[in-house]
Amino acid sequence: MNMNTNHHNESSAGEQTIAKRCIKSCRKFLSGIEQTKRRISKDFQEALESQEKLFQLALNEAEALAWQTAYPHLVFPTLALEKVQSVAAWQERQHSLYRRRTAFAEVI
Repeated sequence: MNMNTNHHNESSAGEQTIAKRCIKSCRKFLSGIEQTKRRISKDFQEALESQEKLFQLALNEAEALAWQTAYPHLVFPTLALEKVQSVAAWQERQHSLYRRRTAFAEVI
């Protein structure tokens, strides 16, 4: 009986070690994604200042899509950058249209 108890304790300790490693790995992935979000936010802060909500939605969508893959930590940075660049391009088009409309209104 003592032998079974020792085997059970060793198995339990091994499972705890694996669980701790899994948790540590997940935290590392989450930390990496958060660092990437902060870096992209900093890079695009000025360009997207007036569209902060769209910017956050783009990052959230990129993260959700990345987590659907087998390698979210590898997919997220590129996907997030593409989504944010898309929002920045949309915003620039909106500003361009507004400037044209304003210029046209001044001519009339």
